Amino acid sequence: MTEPVRLSKRVAAMVPCSRREAEQYIEGGWVRVDGAIVEEPQSRVSDEQRVELDRGASTATLEPVTLLLHKPAGIGYQEATRLLVPAHRSSADASGIRSVKRHFAQLAFLMPLPAPASGLAVYSQDGRIVRKLTEDAMHLEQELVAEVTGDIAPNGLERLCHGLAFEGRSLPPAKVSWQSERRLRFAMKGIAPELVEWMCAQVGLRLTALKRIRLGRLPMAGLAPSQWRYLLPGERF
Repeated sequence: MTEPVRLSKRVAAMVPCSRREAEQYIEGGWVRVDGAIVEEPQSRVSDEQRVELDRGASTATLEPVTLLLHKPAGIGYQEATRLLVPAHRSSADASGIRSVKRHFAQLAFLMPLPAPASGLAVYSQDGRIVRKLTEDAMHLEQELVAEVTGDIAPNGLERLCHGLAFEGRSLPPAKVSWQSERRLRFAMKGIAPELVEWMCAQVGLRLTALKRIRLGRLPMAGLAPSQWRYLLPGERF
């Protein structure tokens, strides 16, 4: 009986291929050990274990991904990453992407929502998306729905749209309208979602719930709470 060897070495000898190609097969989720997918090239296997390469296996480099999550209220962005697992993937995800462990590592949290808020949250490995949602954050429109109680002050809606100053600086103009008797729609640029509670308080309203339903051109439509999906190639913020 020989000592266990690295899985990448075993695959390289089995295919045959280079060690780097073997690592790409493994990291891409194409290799099974005794019937179970193993994605760690450094895993060690013995001679008795059955190692198989799935049909259609490819060594194509894994592209960085962007994940869209319907973050539930009451948890922060970092805590919400525990929902980014295959079990919480939306059944409506039309990307066709094979989920592998590498998709859930080194994700940047972009344009975070405050913990009490729910709605569209973005996590990405893609440098282009990270730059877009960091450098252009002030110019990207966010649409939020705010549930409120209380009686709005005279001219309150106009003040929410353009007439509030925070810490001595005028806030950028916003589009604010009533959706129902207790629900306001905010469409705004350059205003952080955590300021909505303060804005409501300035006109006599108390914020009871806040949900982001759109970021730029990308709506949250179809994502159930705690579910996520991949950003599609043709989708743009």
